[in-house]
Amino acid sequence: MISIIIPVYNESENIILLYESIKKTIEKINLNSEIIFINDGSKDNTEDILSQLAKKDNRISVINFKRNFGQTAALMAGIDAAKGEILIPMDGDLQNDPSDISNLLAKLNEGYDVVSGWRKDRHDSLIRVFPSKVANFLISRISGVHLHDYGCSLKAYRKDVIKDIRLYGEMHRFIPIYASWQGGKIAEIPVIHHARTYGVSKYGMNRIAKVMLDLIVVKFMANYSNKPIYIFGGVGLVSTFFSFLSLILALCLKIFNGTSLIQTPLPLLSVLFLVIGIMTILMGLLAEIIMRTYYESQGKSIYLVKNKLNLDDH
Repeated sequence: MISIIIPVYNESENIILLYESIKKTIEKINLNSEIIFINDGSKDNTEDILSQLAKKDNRISVINFKRNFGQTAALMAGIDAAKGEILIPMDGDLQNDPSDISNLLAKLNEGYDVVSGWRKDRHDSLIRVFPSKVANFLISRISGVHLHDYGCSLKAYRKDVIKDIRLYGEMHRFIPIYASWQGGKIAEIPVIHHARTYGVSKYGMNRIAKVMLDLIVVKFMANYSNKPIYIFGGVGLVSTFFSFLSLILALCLKIFNGTSLIQTPLPLLSVLFLVIGIMTILMGLLAEIIMRTYYESQGKSIYLVKNKLNLDDH
């Protein structure tokens, strides 16, 4: 079974058209499938339309949020509810084309765990395309997972690769990175992209800042989640070094130049850097305690096993 996951927010004009298109695709290629709509607190009549579709077609499941929680939360709800072995998220604005589902599945069957869509011929305004290209470049360089289009919602995942992933903020676009951490094989194929016909885009320029901040979190989690003292302690040691450097410089000015310590900000800088260094190192120690409590209290392992040979499970 495949699970098609569609977060929607105020997309009442698009839902029926999208459903008909998906229905045509899954019947054409004879897919055993379910369609999960997550209504992310829509203020139009999206909930009524989805209710009618669910009564009409038992392949449709609907999750209605009490209020708007964002695309990441909606996608997470769909993943949690999905019964399929393969998950295919897509947007509810008709810009993704359901006919690409067969291409995603074909690529997945070549042995990949994640197949990401690439809106190679994108039909959006320059004010959306340019920041997206910059973000994709930065994400690829920093994460080491090189994709042309992280923002494309149309993807295919094997559920066992992402079943333990928990998403927050705007991090749905980083699922391929998380899957790569789990040892998953990632591929990317061009997909069709349509211009928006109905409704209003929910994406604004403020998403750029959110993506950059989330990217910092992703990089931190990739390199330092198991040893946070390395980054906090590193910053603390550098700050402490600058503290002693400022103090030595102040003493040198006093001894060799006769400069009064009151006349220079160096003693104050020395104290400031020392306090910052001590506080940062203490934060690192606190983060270490939290990390160890997280793993040990829940019995979580710090490693992932692909398979075992000639070993019995204990």
